[in-house]
Amino acid sequence: MVPDEHGGDAWAVSVQLGCSVDDLVELSASMNPLFEPPAAILGGGLSALSRYPDARRATAALADAIGVDPARLLLANGGSEAIALVARHVGGGEVVDPEFSLYRRHLTRTGAGLGRWRSNPSNPLGVLAAADDEAAVWDEAFYPLAAGSWTRGDEAAWRVGSLTKLWSCPGLRLGYVIAPTAGDTAALAADQPRWSVNGLALSVLPRLLAETDLGGWAAQVQLLREGFVGELRLMGFAVSDTDANWVLVHHARLRDALLAHRVLVRDCSSFGMAGVARVAVPRSRDLDRVLAAFAAVAER
Repeated sequence: MVPDEHGGDAWAVSVQLGCSVDDLVELSASMNPLFEPPAAILGGGLSALSRYPDARRATAALADAIGVDPARLLLANGGSEAIALVARHVGGGEVVDPEFSLYRRHLTRTGAGLGRWRSNPSNPLGVLAAADDEAAVWDEAFYPLAAGSWTRGDEAAWRVGSLTKLWSCPGLRLGYVIAPTAGDTAALAADQPRWSVNGLALSVLPRLLAETDLGGWAAQVQLLREGFVGELRLMGFAVSDTDANWVLVHHARLRDALLAHRVLVRDCSSFGMAGVARVAVPRSRDLDRVLAAFAAVAER
């Protein structure tokens, strides 16, 4: 079964397996294992669907939480649009593999000396950048869950983020850009389609911020990840621990083997890492099922 280039292909996999998407444990997309948006919050935002979106209140709320000037922050239709907008604006960039493939997809040219694009923690390796590392563009989609804070604070660089990873609601589509200057933000906004971010996402953003505990989540993710790594190693799997909310398991065709047990992981072949799978840290309610699936694979 050929994996999607970016993971998160649970629906397509469920069709091929002939099961409901809800029957799968989705570990190919690395979401926050500690949080799900409360139904009351999402339902409370439905009235926003009757009018055109206005991003000003949500932008101000997020800027205040992060601690940046609202004039330098632009909300986007997911982290993918944030990446596309910045790439179109800057044109070229340097991408050092293994690295997230969306950068190359949207940059008009790539090469050394064009300003490096870096995920932090690195995706797929899951390693946080050193304090003195530099980049022209930092992708901080997973930074809050790794570091317990919103951003590394590199004021001279572009920074992009993904709230829907942090809040485990990728279908809501909500990301952002922190630009070096307010003028840069205005240029991006002029290039962004009007009403790009839907009204439901904008309406619930302030309420989801009130539920957010970056420091607590990061500490708990670390404990969950370390326990998960220990369990897999006891079964005999070669596992690389990370700073992120996923681990790397070195095992040929692990994705296909786990799909027999309705557990979906991210094959890293598209990163040039054959025989490696990126496995998100499972939610506590799924942990026993995931460990049983790994145990069955180990027994084979």
